[in-house]
Amino acid sequence: MTVTSPSAQIGTPTYSLVVPVFNEEAVLPVLLHRLDQLLGKLDGPAEVIIVDDGSTDMTGIVAAGRAKDDPRYRYLALSRNFGHQVAITAGMERAAGAAVVVMDADLQDPPEVVLDLAAKWREGYEIVYAKRLSREGESRFKRWTAGLFYRLIRALTAIDIPADVGDFRLVDRKALDAFLAMPERDRFVRGMFSWMGFRQTAVPFHRLSRTLGQTKYGWSKMLRLAFDGIVGFSDIPLRFALWAGTGVSLFALAYGFYIAVRALYDPALVSGWASIVVLVSFLAGMNLLMTGIVGLYVGRIHTEVKKRPLYVVGRAVGFPEDGQAAQSRIAA
Repeated sequence: MTVTSPSAQIGTPTYSLVVPVFNEEAVLPVLLHRLDQLLGKLDGPAEVIIVDDGSTDMTGIVAAGRAKDDPRYRYLALSRNFGHQVAITAGMERAAGAAVVVMDADLQDPPEVVLDLAAKWREGYEIVYAKRLSREGESRFKRWTAGLFYRLIRALTAIDIPADVGDFRLVDRKALDAFLAMPERDRFVRGMFSWMGFRQTAVPFHRLSRTLGQTKYGWSKMLRLAFDGIVGFSDIPLRFALWAGTGVSLFALAYGFYIAVRALYDPALVSGWASIVVLVSFLAGMNLLMTGIVGLYVGRIHTEVKKRPLYVVGRAVGFPEDGQAAQSRIAA
């Protein structure tokens, strides 16, 4: 493959690597070193867009310094932590390459796999995603819940989201333009790309365990991502509310008929408080459950109609001057 010098990569890049970071000062020096090696092996000029999602450590200083010293790097700092999916979107909006690669900064997604993604793109595929063959360093429970999530979302939605696939992928410019035309605020990026279609294929790889820094994706964020995926791509929970409400109503009607018939033939029947308490509690619980499900969708409508910016940029370093207009653009 052609080895391209940094000075030759100031023009329009073939590849854009979008790397969201959040408090990754421990791993960032190693990541930058491996990215340097990767950029020298790609078969075309490339840029690296480091999106700082509100880091509070030295991440921003290191990344901004690299963007000042190396024309292949750009640094985009969001004004606060907007979340991983939003940070991905912010970087992809500013990518200038014909192919855009999204990868995490923790090195669990090896940068060298990008070469395999690029090779598949050269074959004509418009979306090339990295499929995990193994997940080192993860507990059996974590792997089980991940598998359960993929099975659940594929059962509840009309889209086919490949199992063991995260956000590590290469996207052609045509597919990227379609992605950027999707304005929703509660974003589930891997689901959005699966929904779009296009020619897609997988590149298998072994996901490594994290050796530096700490994971920023705890159980609360994982659960929220799961809910975003299910609620954002399926109306089955709403249908469940309808079905459950109908079922409870039929049960209450049948039970009332049973009591009325029994009262005709059993004059000694004494109404007890236990049945009343059970029925009232059951109906109240079902009512709260259904209200909560509907509330999830109403809350999303409320978020969408406010039309606030998806994110706010605090600082940008290393972007070409002729791209300042695009650089200052805030997703609407």
